[in-house]
Amino acid sequence: MAMAWVDGTDPVLVVNLDGDVRAFQGICSHEYFELDKGFLTAGSLTCALHLSRFDLETGDALDPPAEVPIVRYPVVVADGRVLIDVPEGPLPVNE
Repeated sequence: MAMAWVDGTDPVLVVNLDGDVRAFQGICSHEYFELDKGFLTAGSLTCALHLSRFDLETGDALDPPAEVPIVRYPVVVADGRVLIDVPEGPLPVNE
């Protein structure tokens, strides 16, 4: 996994699960903390700050203290590049 920045300001976490590339909001929905500092385990992402886990399929919060899911963004891989489909305006983020 790696953090990317949309327009230099919005963090997006890009996760490669055996060739299946996914993108999520880069900040924990419980408290501001960059998710790339966490770790991946068996289909979930764990935030290193309070150990909340998020489902890597849906973004749903699996463990407290997080209760709100993280946003999953649509991704396309073309010519070896990861393209994230982001709307105009602010990037949607759950807090």
